[in-house]
Amino acid sequence: MKIAGSLSLAISLPTMLVGFGRYSRDSTFAVLSENGRFVAAMAIGSVVGSFIGAQLLGGIPGKVLLPALALVLLLSSVKLWLHRRT
Repeated sequence: MKIAGSLSLAISLPTMLVGFGRYSRDSTFAVLSENGRFVAAMAIGSVVGSFIGAQLLGGIPGKVLLPALALVLLLSSVKLWLHRRT
């Protein structure tokens, strides 16, 4: 699990930096300033969720975490599929 998390960060960070550079050149980020409260709530939720997840990682065995992650991903994909069809 630790290797997967580290690899995910190592791959995601350069991609996000390039995307940030690209989108900062046009008016794409204007939407963020128009929805500042929502962006702040999402950022705070992300930080709090990351902290809680990091704390749970040491106390919950991988045999529980992996199926839980699979379930979350499955539910998310079903929700996305249903949303795209309507």
